[in-house]
Amino acid sequence: MSSSKLRRQIAFEAARLMHSRDVAEYYIAKQKAAKRLCKGWLKPSDLPTNAEIREQVQSLSRMHDGSFHTERLLTMRTRALWWLEQLSEFHPKLIGSVLTGHVREGSDVDIHVFASNPHSITVRLDHLGAFYELQRKQVIKNGEQRVFTHIHIRDEFKIELTVYHPSLLGHRFRSSITGKPIERASLPQLKKLIEIEHHLDSDSLARTIDDISSMPDRFAVFQSLLVPLENVIQNLKYHPEGDALFHSLQVFEHARDAMPYDEEFLLAALLHDVGKAIDPRDHVASGLEALDGFISERTAWLIEHHMESHAIADRTIGARRRRRLAENRWFDDLILLGECDRAGRVPGALTCELEESLDYIENIEQMFG
Repeated sequence: MSSSKLRRQIAFEAARLMHSRDVAEYYIAKQKAAKRLCKGWLKPSDLPTNAEIREQVQSLSRMHDGSFHTERLLTMRTRALWWLEQLSEFHPKLIGSVLTGHVREGSDVDIHVFASNPHSITVRLDHLGAFYELQRKQVIKNGEQRVFTHIHIRDEFKIELTVYHPSLLGHRFRSSITGKPIERASLPQLKKLIEIEHHLDSDSLARTIDDISSMPDRFAVFQSLLVPLENVIQNLKYHPEGDALFHSLQVFEHARDAMPYDEEFLLAALLHDVGKAIDPRDHVASGLEALDGFISERTAWLIEHHMESHAIADRTIGARRRRRLAENRWFDDLILLGECDRAGRVPGALTCELEESLDYIENIEQMFG
């Protein structure tokens, strides 16, 4: 096989690995691709560049995503525009695949922001009620050690802010893949791009942004309701495991073992006790009120009746009430939820982190179709 043909095949295989989200890094993707296609040693010059792999990834996205790609791109761009408006005091600039149009499943919204102190940005995020993680990463570039500050925000799409000092506002950053200056767009430029490429007039775009403001991301809502459960200490007679968040994560683990593909059931398992941090006297009603509009009818029904599942198990429920519940098409799911609830009361049990549980549920459709 000629060197150029092998190089193209490696580039395509590496792109396939990245497009399917099996691999996230270019270096790892090309090494895995080369190992699959070749048994012997390869010269570094036989391996494709990151730019060549990126071109193949973009080609796969266009080929497989079709009209869905166009709709997803518009949704991601309007979401990015909303964030640029919220962070306008930090001179935000959109970069990356959402700007260039080469998005794929799992793509982030990448934004450069400029502030002397990253905590001034987190104060703004706190005001917005956003959930985020601030991360500092040391990188050695051209023999010089530099620290990059990133803020990862939970939203409908993953938002990654890279924080730079205001003195770098006019600096032309270069791509580590192509070596060329990075394309970037300010708030007015992104508005114009959306209006032209997606044929949206300014009034329609404004209404879309207003809708985003009035309807927060549901997983951010779930997280905001679950975090306070860590401070809810329960009656040790019934809950020897400790706080209500630890219990909820245990219940989620059992639910995931039983029905790993069922988003509605897993949400019921994870969210069934969120009302305990709102009104412990009636945690079911208060939890359902807080979740109204963010969960399905089935999830709401399971949460509404999860306490009765325990009465069914210990035979303290009335015959008429049990019969009414049994007539519901989700009755078997209710019994299973009760089993998971009772199993999730083990002191010191191993569970995933809250972020991991939410990420799992959010990506179910991608994992199982």
